[in-house]
Amino acid sequence: MIDLHTHSNYSDGSLSPEALAEAGRQAGLTALALTDHDTVDGLPLFLKACAERPGLIGVPGLEISADVQTGTLHMLGYFVDPKNERLRDVLQRSRDSREIRNAEILERLAKLGMPLTAAEVARSAGEQVAGRPHIAQAMQAKGYVTSFREAFDRYLGKGHDAYADRFRLLPEESIAVILGAGGVPVLAHPFTLYLARTKLNNYVAELKDAGLEGMEVFYPEHNKRQRTRYQVLARDLDLVATGGTDYHGTITPGIKLGVGRGKLDVPDSVLDDLLARRKQSAYVVGK
Repeated sequence: MIDLHTHSNYSDGSLSPEALAEAGRQAGLTALALTDHDTVDGLPLFLKACAERPGLIGVPGLEISADVQTGTLHMLGYFVDPKNERLRDVLQRSRDSREIRNAEILERLAKLGMPLTAAEVARSAGEQVAGRPHIAQAMQAKGYVTSFREAFDRYLGKGHDAYADRFRLLPEESIAVILGAGGVPVLAHPFTLYLARTKLNNYVAELKDAGLEGMEVFYPEHNKRQRTRYQVLARDLDLVATGGTDYHGTITPGIKLGVGRGKLDVPDSVLDDLLARRKQSAYVVGK
């Protein structure tokens, strides 16, 4: 059993990289990828922790938010070199932009009658760069919303009153950055693009021409029909059909490592398919 999409407290998860590795071991996983949002800072600790747990392969990765007109697009990158200068420059720019956006979101929330201080948000973020998930947690702690999901559905999600944008690469640029760092670019949860079948097929084909190597097919929010469609599309475009739970720990209490909501089953062969497409990298543990 493998899980190729998880987050630690270096982005918006609740577990440290080391605790995430231990949770993966306890869940009986044979391979686990850390794919934090717009950061690779947790990878050294994560890979070391995986190496200390026989039978658990640690896969280095990240998840980059890209700029699209419709919906949202996240690009996963596997086997990236966390020391790659271009990658680190892009991620630093993203983090700087996130801090500017946070201030704008707090200003908008105050105008909506829900004042929050940066210190209150920082308590949710701990030592990591704060983001919308931490603002949502702070909103819940103050009683402004009853749940994390409500914060996004009513205020923080794209198009809502407290939403503020930030710097993002174009999808093709995110692919180029991942490839330049020796990684394998994979389109995450394609349903969030909110494109009809033909438009999605054509768009993924364009990303393939730009260097895309895989697409997330096995995902907790994909229904059976979507999973079948994405499998066919991945096969037709010669993309690796990957998968993972998008595990965030206590932030997503209904999602469990390896199995998602209980029925997710990512084939072990997916890791070998990704390994076959990777560039030269010193950051693969256990292979």
